[in-house]
Amino acid sequence: MSDALARPAEAGSSAPPRSNAVVAVLALAGIVVSLMQTLVIPIIPELPKYLNASASNTAWAVTATLLAAAVATPVVGRLGDMFGKRRMLLTSIILLVTGSIVCALADSLVPMVIGRALQGLAAAVVPLGISIMRDVLPSDRLAGSTALMSASLGVGGALGLPSAAFIADHYDWHLLFWVSAVLGALSFLLVLLIVPESKVRTGGRFDLVGSLGLSAGLISLLLAISKGSGWGWTSATTLILGIAAVSILLSWGWYELRSSQPLVDLRTTAKPQVLFTNLASIALGFSMFAMSLVLPQLLQLPTQTGYGLGKSMLMVGLVLAPQGLVMMAMSAVSARVTKAKGPKVTLMIGALIVASGYALNILLMSEVWHLILVSCIIGAGVGFTYGALPALIMGAVDPSQTGAANSLNTLMRSLGTSFASAIAGVILAQMTTDFGGYALPSENGFKVVMAIGAGSALLAFFLASLIPKARKAVEAPADQEPTPSPEVAEAKA
Repeated sequence: MSDALARPAEAGSSAPPRSNAVVAVLALAGIVVSLMQTLVIPIIPELPKYLNASASNTAWAVTATLLAAAVATPVVGRLGDMFGKRRMLLTSIILLVTGSIVCALADSLVPMVIGRALQGLAAAVVPLGISIMRDVLPSDRLAGSTALMSASLGVGGALGLPSAAFIADHYDWHLLFWVSAVLGALSFLLVLLIVPESKVRTGGRFDLVGSLGLSAGLISLLLAISKGSGWGWTSATTLILGIAAVSILLSWGWYELRSSQPLVDLRTTAKPQVLFTNLASIALGFSMFAMSLVLPQLLQLPTQTGYGLGKSMLMVGLVLAPQGLVMMAMSAVSARVTKAKGPKVTLMIGALIVASGYALNILLMSEVWHLILVSCIIGAGVGFTYGALPALIMGAVDPSQTGAANSLNTLMRSLGTSFASAIAGVILAQMTTDFGGYALPSENGFKVVMAIGAGSALLAFFLASLIPKARKAVEAPADQEPTPSPEVAEAKA
């Protein structure tokens, strides 16, 4: 076993007193980042009025965050492995606070988009937090702690929506971003005071060409996916971006395989445990986003449609809030299953739970309690899967590559949500019903999306079944030592 993994055990089998505080602070940072992603949802319909811009232009307040997060996540993860995960975590939180303040002061489109892009650059907080946990926590605490850190994404989103809706309904909309800035500043101080810096580093040279290539490829791909419905899927712009994305990413892969210090070690990524975990993450990201798209619309559509429930955005948030609590509770159960049976089994169980939630939603969608039940079932499955994914990744990669590997896995989930948004959007736009001269998504359209969500979760189950059985969730082979940083080498000498 590597020094990095053996170190916590040398301190004794019981957790140091600071371990609980480290876990709590890192989980709080993850929740704050996920809050940032949801706080703008209640004001999206009003942004054209607030910013004196068209609806198509204000949509960039969401798209900018998506693009910035996709670019930042793998790059910041690699920088964390090289120069210090805590250092990059603090940098990410500073960007979040800066972006929040810019948005809080914004009254026009350009500063809002800039602020939202800065907020998106903080998306690597969760994978960095998980990587820090691997390096500084005792091994017996790792499974539960990483599961909780992963679940913080869903928890923050579920709890943030009703809070954001309440603030948007009763106060000036700028307060949403001031709250985000204050919470970010609090997280920064707590991380600075409580979270130690990991000494596991790779050092070396940063792959600037690789980072630019990956960024260009991801931006082209996500722009084609997120804007394709508005521009037209067969429009010249969408097609050019799609062709550019494929060309750039293939060239990037060729370059990375020949680089001595690549941004992403594609040979490690090709290991069956990493490869099938990442593919399952795409399928799960697709499946999980379908719920975020369907349930709010069902709750808000007029009751006169026969299937809408006519509720406010605040009620939508309250209906979805229990899901976050279930997700947090299931993270602890997920950790126990992982310790007993391994993360592969945990991931498969979670995927089946998610699929069953969608199947039930096809049958139960006419009452508020139906949707609360469905969201909690799906949330339970997500709690299982979110806990298993980082355990599988860390069980297959060297400690010195943890930040980059976890960040890439997070990116895979994000790609899945982007694909889900595009495909579900097309389905709901095509399967409509006339309501007072307006075309609204039909009940069958929602059922088709839920069926696809269930199918995607079953695909994740199948992909998870192909993952080789791991020795332990986070143990590296004894003959694989991480490449130490110069500081660590000097300390050993």
